[in-house]
Amino acid sequence: MAKPIEVTDQTFDQVVLRAELPTVVDFWAVWCGPCKMIAPALEQIANEYADQIQVAKLDVDHNNGSAMKYGVMSIPTLILFKDGEPVERIVGFMPKEKLLAKLQPHL
Repeated sequence: MAKPIEVTDQTFDQVVLRAELPTVVDFWAVWCGPCKMIAPALEQIANEYADQIQVAKLDVDHNNGSAMKYGVMSIPTLILFKDGEPVERIVGFMPKEKLLAKLQPHL
């Protein structure tokens, strides 16, 4: 069963920007209520679409360099990277079906 991958500022380039699969990064924090609400949907997407997309999580409290680099001002923010470039940005909670509607055109 595929699960979201924890990334840090140090592993971001290798895990996200050089990934073979499109990678959605969840910029989150432990104290963030909406982040906790969206987490189960991201875990389901990571498992159900493991051959099409990689799901990564970056804790902004411990890794603010990547968050600052990509202009993350509120969380949760999801950024989909394809071929090392951000191609989609989702800010705030949304249900799994809406997340998939935004992600699938890039898969």
